[in-house]
Amino acid sequence: MTSPRRTFAIISHPDAGKTTLTEKLLYVGGAIHLAGEVKARGANRRARSDWMKIEQQRGISVTSSVMTFEKDGVTFNLLDTPGHEDFSEDTYRTLTAVDSAVMVIDAARGIESQTRKLFEVCRLRSVPIITFVNKVDREGRSAFELLDEIADVLALDVAPMTWPVGMGGTFEGVLDLKRWSISRPEGDSRTFQGKVDAEPILPDEVREEVELAQAGYAEVDAEAYRNGDLTPVYFGSALKDFGPAELIAALAQYAPPPRAQPAEPAPIGPEEKEVTGFVFKVQANMDPQHRDRIAFMRLCSGTFKRGMKLTPTGHGKPIAVHSPILFFAQDREIADEAYPGDIIGIPNHGTLRVGDTLSERAAVRFTGLPNFAPEILRRVALKDPTKTKQLRKALDDMAEEGVTQVFYPEIGSNWIIGVVGQLQLDVLISRLEAEYKVAAGLEPAPFDTARWISSDDAAALKEFVEINRSALAKDRDGNPVFLAKSAWEVGYVADRYPKVKFAATRER
Repeated sequence: MTSPRRTFAIISHPDAGKTTLTEKLLYVGGAIHLAGEVKARGANRRARSDWMKIEQQRGISVTSSVMTFEKDGVTFNLLDTPGHEDFSEDTYRTLTAVDSAVMVIDAARGIESQTRKLFEVCRLRSVPIITFVNKVDREGRSAFELLDEIADVLALDVAPMTWPVGMGGTFEGVLDLKRWSISRPEGDSRTFQGKVDAEPILPDEVREEVELAQAGYAEVDAEAYRNGDLTPVYFGSALKDFGPAELIAALAQYAPPPRAQPAEPAPIGPEEKEVTGFVFKVQANMDPQHRDRIAFMRLCSGTFKRGMKLTPTGHGKPIAVHSPILFFAQDREIADEAYPGDIIGIPNHGTLRVGDTLSERAAVRFTGLPNFAPEILRRVALKDPTKTKQLRKALDDMAEEGVTQVFYPEIGSNWIIGVVGQLQLDVLISRLEAEYKVAAGLEPAPFDTARWISSDDAAALKEFVEINRSALAKDRDGNPVFLAKSAWEVGYVADRYPKVKFAATRER
């Protein structure tokens, strides 16, 4: 009998403490064995989930990582996502592969712009959310103010599950509202070391706050939470170990098991016998020594067994999956079996791409993994012209990963890359040098944005192409793309050619 699965992501604005919380969840779950292993000295001074060179240099997450661990008979698949808005595409695709999410909020800052954007993505996909208000050991806004903001800005009912006893300099622990016990800080570092006051005497001010909160906010309701109408809220400090254990327990108790996934011709439920899954991420060079290339597949139905043959939608030829991988960030082990909700890695040499469906039969296709129109376009300038072939390989690899998009102009030989955010350009240049030994720079492109073009009227599309050839390109799949100098030009041209569709997204 397989253990229950909880496949979840952690989302937040940058600097809300997401990476620290990830580490502590792994520690509580027994996946790492040293508190502080993530912040260790020397070569290990980086988060376990941040393995890329630029991540270690800048202290940020720029790629999604997968970490699997087991706690109390439940298997948790934790998908860490980039907090920085420049990597929203990678985050969006990751959120297609999860059944729930933990939203981390800074107690001093409340709801921030990226938090709100990521929440909207979760709402679009009906992904239920547990909220963790972090850094209550520092000075912050009142618990009531934070709860009201979550309720108002995100249009959610809030159900406080724990309550901070003081904040910042007056912080004396976190009250569990169900068990009515306080986790107390100990030692010079004032961390949680296991001291729980089972019969706490609360200061009058705190008791009044708690009574008001219990009267004014919703009770936790598992069905309302799973429907996306309510968020259980936990207060704590990931750095000081207040909250991670309660979060894991909440995910085990409330978070949904693997859910049905949108697909054509019909949604696929986890109870179906045939093995199906979809690729939501591709990562090259996780192991630079072997120049590997891994497709991350969310298993949606059936029991996967090592060595079985699956057919990808991309080319229709069955492939035997001989070395499927279970992940712990950059570390890995061979998976003999996997179940719905699990994330497995499939080593391949360019046969699998983001958006591919894999199944025992080729008659199904999972939907909802779009490409987004880039907001920044640049030309790549090689410093060594003899490296053209290596550059093409590198750009193709990173386009498959979703790091960048590549456009090949109809006129002219300079390839154009498109990204959603500036930081993606820094990642591109860093990885070209570190992984492909290609030194390159970026030059301005004469265009500002791109749109995929199509039409039900072949003559109208042909007329548009002939007149606007100097502004046309093909993406790496050969789809026609209109390169525009501004968003205004997109609108102007769209008005002139009403029979041509200008799409800001394209289904993969």
